[in-house]
Amino acid sequence: MTSHDIDGASGLAADLRRAVRGRVSVPGDEGFEASRRPWAVNVDQRVRAVVEVEDAADAAALVGYAAKAGLRLAVQPNGHGATDGLDGEILVRTGRMRGVEIRPERRTARVEAGASWGEVLTASAGHGLTGLCGSSPIVSATGFTLGGGLAWFSRRHGLAANGVRSFEVVDAEGSLRTVSAGSDPELFWALRGGGGDFALVTAMEIELYPAPHLYGGRLIWPMERAAEVMAAFRATTAVAPEELSLWFTLMRFPPFPQLPEPLRGLSAVVMDVTYLGEAAEARRLLDRFDRIPGLVVDTRDEIAIPELGGVCAEPTDPSPAVQHAELLRGLDDDAAAAFLAAAGPDTIFPLAVAQIRHLGGALARPVPDAGACGHVAEPYILSLLAIAGAPEEMAAVERRMGSFREALAPWMSGARPYTFLGHSEGPEAAFPADVLARLRAAKRRYDPDGVFRANHPISS
Repeated sequence: MTSHDIDGASGLAADLRRAVRGRVSVPGDEGFEASRRPWAVNVDQRVRAVVEVEDAADAAALVGYAAKAGLRLAVQPNGHGATDGLDGEILVRTGRMRGVEIRPERRTARVEAGASWGEVLTASAGHGLTGLCGSSPIVSATGFTLGGGLAWFSRRHGLAANGVRSFEVVDAEGSLRTVSAGSDPELFWALRGGGGDFALVTAMEIELYPAPHLYGGRLIWPMERAAEVMAAFRATTAVAPEELSLWFTLMRFPPFPQLPEPLRGLSAVVMDVTYLGEAAEARRLLDRFDRIPGLVVDTRDEIAIPELGGVCAEPTDPSPAVQHAELLRGLDDDAAAAFLAAAGPDTIFPLAVAQIRHLGGALARPVPDAGACGHVAEPYILSLLAIAGAPEEMAAVERRMGSFREALAPWMSGARPYTFLGHSEGPEAAFPADVLARLRAAKRRYDPDGVFRANHPISS
């Protein structure tokens, strides 16, 4: 960094510290490198400063300053979903805004922008209510929902974004507003699944759903049982009630000493399951899996609402993660065989995960007052994940992901949900042309000067 750059950063830092009460860091400050780093550490966020806002008023002060100074803001609670392309923006962290208020009489929750799904579920559990959460307890509930939110119970209740009652936002001029279907239907539509490109969301009110009984867990077999588990998965999903969610996964467990001995270095086939109902009925629905020999792990049981985030036991530490997803029009005999052939008989290396999730149910039904996320007609989604830092690792990962895409091309619709976009993909892959055109019109209307920059910018 040159002396000119340092002087410029110091001047910006002084201006920001006069504008906001939250923590400000710029290049050269202790902690700046850590604060700018997203959860996917292989994404390089070349931002001019990081601001950790204290509350909604602080966020409004920051937006007002940025609008006048011609600066652009990229808002991230904790850096999940970060993408390539940040260069000169102010990175806004909302992680200090963690309030969760459960309103059981209305079956809703007011959730501030930095609260995680784990925190929301812990708060709602005492009332026997659950939100439409994803598989990770550490992901921001707001960020997840702004992107549509493909949740554990979306087969029963639809996408999380369509369960939003209202948003509290700071608009592009720095004004605090509450946005709902009644107050501003077009902005409300765009925020429900179109991402954070239209306003800085400080809180949202979301619907909660009764969950008097929950059942869930993980089953793990050695990879050689993959064909049998796939057959049981297809047969079960063909008749599954909407309360049952099943995710079929081929996984390569790392040889880490902290893993239990049966899993250390194992190439495995995994079935993750949740059921919004009683254990006895869940066991009946899952009886096909009990007939498959060689089971290494079975964690299925009645679970408490806050334990939903532990079903998949996903890692919570930042890593150089690379993902790719494709919605599938079906999973017939040929598609299943193509998937297993692409995986190979022994290991999916260098991938860590090759997964097919069952969708359908409420996800597939058009909603009259849906947001930009709409509905998901395809019954399955393919998700591929790798941990790759070095360029040579990335090249091998791309080749392996390409083999899956090539094998399943006849069944791919060509689309994927917004929150499943890879860090180098644009919104064209997530939205039909008419929806994207409407979102871009909303961007021009609500943020004509480009104050906000989402992870996957609508205007790009």
